[in-house]
Amino acid sequence: DEDNSYRIPLTNEIVLKGHLKVVSALAVDHTGSRVLSGSYDYTVRMYDFQGMNSRLASFRQLEPSEGHQVRSLSWSPTADRFLCVTGSAQAKIYDRDGLTLGEFIKGDMYIRDLKNTKGHISGLTWGEWNPRAKETVLTSSEDGSLRIWDVSDFKSQKQVIKPKLARPGRVPVTTCAWDYEGKCIAGGVGDGSIQIWNLKPGWGSRPDIHIEKGHTEDITGLKFSSDGQTLLSRSFDGTLKQLIFTGTSVERDGTSGGLLCFYDRKKLELVSRVGISPTCSVVHCAWHPKLNQVFATVGDKKQGGTHILYDPSLSERGALVCVARAPRKKSIDDFEAKPVIHNPHALPLFRDQPSRKRQREKAIKDPIKSHKPELPVTGPGFGGRVGSTKGSLLTQYLLKQGGMIKETWMEEDPREAILKYADVAANDPKYIAPAYADTQPEPVFAKSDSEEED
Repeated sequence: DEDNSYRIPLTNEIVLKGHLKVVSALAVDHTGSRVLSGSYDYTVRMYDFQGMNSRLASFRQLEPSEGHQVRSLSWSPTADRFLCVTGSAQAKIYDRDGLTLGEFIKGDMYIRDLKNTKGHISGLTWGEWNPRAKETVLTSSEDGSLRIWDVSDFKSQKQVIKPKLARPGRVPVTTCAWDYEGKCIAGGVGDGSIQIWNLKPGWGSRPDIHIEKGHTEDITGLKFSSDGQTLLSRSFDGTLKQLIFTGTSVERDGTSGGLLCFYDRKKLELVSRVGISPTCSVVHCAWHPKLNQVFATVGDKKQGGTHILYDPSLSERGALVCVARAPRKKSIDDFEAKPVIHNPHALPLFRDQPSRKRQREKAIKDPIKSHKPELPVTGPGFGGRVGSTKGSLLTQYLLKQGGMIKETWMEEDPREAILKYADVAANDPKYIAPAYADTQPEPVFAKSDSEEED
């Protein structure tokens, strides 16, 4: 077979599912036993080939920075820790089991000179662990700088690198990469240039190699070849510069889906092409040298997954291990205590009250129930409303109807009402007069005011 000369494993495929959106970051450790996938659903999922069965479920899920997409994942040289870069300004370090070890400091956004800030001040774009030095990591950011960090000290950076620009300003650094010896750094800048710095004593921000017009659009990926002689780059402009193996995006009006394309390094001719997804773009891809398995992440706004291509005759371990390990079949001797399920909402006490809407509508139409209470009448009355009943009590009403209660106090003069009892009191004294009959002076009543006025 022509493809076998390149040992490209394309005969079999598995998919690591679980993400709710496109998978944007991928990292396979050097031993090929653990896979990290990061997504635009803000989470990182950890898969272990040795612990998985054919269900292919992740053993841990992390959310490094709430509300920030995961953009890059990178294992340390010893694979005991990994770097996680999100859309926030602070990268995080985790141990092999997903426990947080630390978070790098954020810089002061009000300091103009980036060399004087203690960390990045804008969202990160990419990050990689030094392939040789286990305490050194590299990050790039939208603030226009690359920074080298010491993992043993999260509060200070080792070096700040500002790319060379045609005019002053802040141009984002879209991606970065170490060479395989950890002695050289490459950065893809937003103006389309590729800049390379060699790590040496007393080095600064001036690049050793400056490819001014590497691409016409943002550079999305950089990778050094294993011999350190070739730098591979990919961009939004649709071109590949010295690329061996890449994923393609789905075009809006295109007919093909997300593909993996394999090129001969010397001739740069297309050797093989394989379709990964009919509707989704390939975002990130990796070819693991020990496993000889190809990883490709895909997804959209609703789902995301990591496709693993392998060949049983060419690949080793990895996907082969977990695919062969089927889930355990149940035995007739298995015993599982059935749990007692208490459903509180099944009891009448906890049920939602039935809707009273129909009853309220019926009551509104009822003339008696919907009758508005009459307002009190101002003026005289007995205990409230005076109206048709001529009294608030039945007893008062009956007495008035029989003439036994007569309200004359509003029509009479109070002085005359008292004087009309003067003759009766003089002739038949009952209370005060008999006691003071001998000593009481003769009462003299004032004349009527009306007479004095006349």
